[in-house]
Amino acid sequence: MPLQQSTAQSPLGELVLLARQGTLLSLIWSDRLPATERHIHRHMGAWAVEKVDEIPGWSKALHAYFEGHPDPFVDLPLAPPGTSFQRTVWDALRRVPTGATCSYRMLAESIGRPTACRAVANANGKNPMPIVVPCHRVIASDGGLGGFSAGLDRKRWLLRHEGQAL
Repeated sequence: MPLQQSTAQSPLGELVLLARQGTLLSLIWSDRLPATERHIHRHMGAWAVEKVDEIPGWSKALHAYFEGHPDPFVDLPLAPPGTSFQRTVWDALRRVPTGATCSYRMLAESIGRPTACRAVANANGKNPMPIVVPCHRVIASDGGLGGFSAGLDRKRWLLRHEGQAL
């Protein structure tokens, strides 16, 4: 069964959405697509792509997010492919409220793995749907930005957009 692929424009560049039967698997900037495709391939095997105009509900939700609505993705179906540990980290990320941040250590503690800061950071870096699974809200313990797979300029923009003073 092919994956549906559509694109959407954002203030930070073109986004590529991949879904299976309307359930989002990935939402990534086009310049990060090759790394995300490798990640998906590792967890799902080979696939074909069917280009579609949009993934139902997701274009509207993205528009709402960039217009300033705090969490327009909450009721939309998603299933980011990854390991059990990665999915645990990503589920915890979805509980970090819009406008808030947490450290890698705090995130590790929230999943009951207080010594797994590096593993949590690695899972953040493999996140196939930044924005929806808001890994940009994770910062270093010293208050620094830490990393972001889509680039620190995008991370800064997203945090400011969500009301963080940097």
